[in-house]
Amino acid sequence: MHRLRIMTFNIAHGRGLTPIQGFTSPRKIRVNLRRIAALISRLEPDVVAMQEIDENSRWSGSFDHLDYLRVYAGFPHAVFGINNRRTGLINLSYGNALLSRYPLLNTETVVFGRRSLGEKGFLFAELDVGGRRVPIVNLHLHSSSRVKRLHQLGRLTTWLREKRRVRAAHWALQPVICGDFNNPSTRDDATAALWSHLSRYGDYLVRPQTGGTFPSPLPRRSLDFVFLPTACRDVQCRVVRTLLSDHCPVLVEFSFG
Repeated sequence: MHRLRIMTFNIAHGRGLTPIQGFTSPRKIRVNLRRIAALISRLEPDVVAMQEIDENSRWSGSFDHLDYLRVYAGFPHAVFGINNRRTGLINLSYGNALLSRYPLLNTETVVFGRRSLGEKGFLFAELDVGGRRVPIVNLHLHSSSRVKRLHQLGRLTTWLREKRRVRAAHWALQPVICGDFNNPSTRDDATAALWSHLSRYGDYLVRPQTGGTFPSPLPRRSLDFVFLPTACRDVQCRVVRTLLSDHCPVLVEFSFG
């Protein structure tokens, strides 16, 4: 049996609780990223799925946040899934990313649209866990439109259907799907829609079952989730309280094999 610990965390471009992007100095962003790295080191995840992480953006210091975290948190493997790019004086490059203690294989990025700012998408990778391939999807959905969220989930599920056809024979279990689902405060539209689709491939567990993740000072909404196939056993989950972002990270741990 293998034991795997996964953390999903929207790090809000490293700005902490500052409400407006670009109002935080590069020095403060580096300080906050080091604090995020210290939190990651304390929680000891094997994989960290991050959303709103910058590769090279003027509004967040024009440096690679993923590599900065990789070095300070001590991870050997990392991959970016860039959803937004803009060159020029006001350069911009950000999206999703993975830090991993295991090799990352067959990575792929899918961007939902063509905007250079505010675009969403997902990052796929296969983890090589002791010779077993564990597929993982790091997802970020539209923040304000239910119609767009459901359309984006349609893109994801169509893509997964084809990926399963080609790769499922190599997988140790069905894909783990995590990230920022941006559910509204009144209903669980995105999580319910994805759970309905995944039920075709067997039962899935959705974690956390209780506890809000946004906004982090006083969480009232559940935006951040991990979907686990039932081949995952002895599942443990907790929402980690922190003020390092406007989101609280979710940490899950499970066995498989």
